[in-house]
Amino acid sequence: MKLNYHSDTDSLYIDLAERTSVESREISAGVVLDYDAEGSVVGIDIDNASRKVLLDHLVLSGLASSEVERIAS
Repeated sequence: MKLNYHSDTDSLYIDLAERTSVESREISAGVVLDYDAEGSVVGIDIDNASRKVLLDHLVLSGLASSEVERIAS
């Protein structure tokens, strides 16, 4: 899973799977789910993210993660 924040557009994209999106549906104002060909959610796009999400606070709970990578932009 990858979290990508784009400050120029204030959008947060949560990449859930490394599969191609073939369909997108807006589920609420500024929140779009991307689906693959099998109908599984592969990504979440959040517009105006700084107003909807605490971008400076991330908690991983109950996840076995051997690698956490942070890329400064």
